[in-house]
Amino acid sequence: MEISLKGDKEFEEIPSLKTKALRINLNENIYGTFAEIGAGQETSRHFFRAGGASGTIAKAMSAYDKAFSDAIYGAEEDGRYVTEARLHKMLTHEINLIEERLSREDHPNKMFFTFANTVTTIDFAKQFKGHGWIGIKYQIESKQEYNEIILHVRFKETDARLQQETLGVIGTNLIYGAFYKYNEPKKLLKYLYDHLDKDQLEIDTVNFSGPLFKNVDNRLMSLQLVKNGMTDAVMFGPDGKNVLPARVLYKKNILAFRGSFRPVTKVNIDMYENAYKMFLQEKKVDKDKTEVVFEITLSNLRAEGEIDEQDFIDRADLLCSLGQSVMISNFQEYFKVVEYFSNYSKARMGLAMGANNLIDIFDEKYYRHLSGGILEAFGKLFFKDLKVYLYPMLDVVTGELINSDNLKVYPRMKELYKFFKYNGKVVDIVDYDKSCLTIFSRDILHQIANGESGWEEMLPEGIADLIKDYRLFGYTRKPLVLPTKRKKI
Repeated sequence: MEISLKGDKEFEEIPSLKTKALRINLNENIYGTFAEIGAGQETSRHFFRAGGASGTIAKAMSAYDKAFSDAIYGAEEDGRYVTEARLHKMLTHEINLIEERLSREDHPNKMFFTFANTVTTIDFAKQFKGHGWIGIKYQIESKQEYNEIILHVRFKETDARLQQETLGVIGTNLIYGAFYKYNEPKKLLKYLYDHLDKDQLEIDTVNFSGPLFKNVDNRLMSLQLVKNGMTDAVMFGPDGKNVLPARVLYKKNILAFRGSFRPVTKVNIDMYENAYKMFLQEKKVDKDKTEVVFEITLSNLRAEGEIDEQDFIDRADLLCSLGQSVMISNFQEYFKVVEYFSNYSKARMGLAMGANNLIDIFDEKYYRHLSGGILEAFGKLFFKDLKVYLYPMLDVVTGELINSDNLKVYPRMKELYKFFKYNGKVVDIVDYDKSCLTIFSRDILHQIANGESGWEEMLPEGIADLIKDYRLFGYTRKPLVLPTKRKKI
């Protein structure tokens, strides 16, 4: 037996893959099918080898030929096969077959399930490491509606056989967790890495649905992926739901805004509107192929060493209410954000930031862990087709307006800064709203917490109402004080 996940307060023994599969097989009420496409039948193999599979596996199939696959599940409009839509079709089709072919009268206690995956492993040229969608649709009571757990994974190994084996491990972990750890979704996510290393596999999207998970917030589950180091970043669309980063960012021009957004203020929106306008005027930037991303780093979500999860939800909700896409990441440095985007797009990129943030970028202390120091970081940051849109800062002490012309960086960094500035990598946002320069989120938070008034005017339209309605950031409505009646003399 192995020892369980690091960081747990109590160490538990991790069941072997054979033990997990055998426990499923020996449960006389668990019965279902396996449909695996693109990487062998690695998950069902574990259940066949464990023994007792005849009572659990009704069917195991793998429709590798595209024509056969389309005949079974229907063709996709985009002609692709490794997609979430394809996985949903597989799960729905296979569950319907079980319901059609097995009578509930003859099997009143059976808990039906379908496990499916659609995967592409590493190519021969080893340029694309491979990825896939994995899911299970299942019951824990025979008369219950079906539940679903859907994952998107990216392989890190550089050998197809190893990737196949990894897929079999996570598939077995998912099935076991779905039946025996469903009441603890956060732990279920951790257990997906039983007998795996995070250098083998990345999980960048997860969605729970169905009656078992009606109280599960999938955004919080995504936060667990980042928090546990299972992925570097996750994204949410304007509707507040999880989205696959690759689907949103693929071959797009990307304009990113990093901040705490606690809460989002008029400064953030003024920066966004002006930078976006300038970005669209750049060559090679097509409005229809441009994605705007508001990024919150994990370090900005920590409160006393732990992630304040409710605070995260509050900030994400406010940004999504403004129609924005939100990314939550593990990235401390800006160059890592650019590297991440570069995995999905080679098109032009932009970063919008305040002058104070650019000063921090030119601080060497943030790059001591790199063998090439700040030069290595800037090589990764600026060798791409990237431009920084700089929002000015008002020095509250001197009243001086700080922009790219009078920005004060460390003396050793002056020439490096000049190189990037005069090569057009840093441009000033000039059409800014001067009234926004005195707005600071920390002051707004202080006013909210102390029950003061006036902070509402510093936020985008509708945001103050949301903060009040949902009591965000420590807001408490002042009790109504009725005038006391004077006694008659």
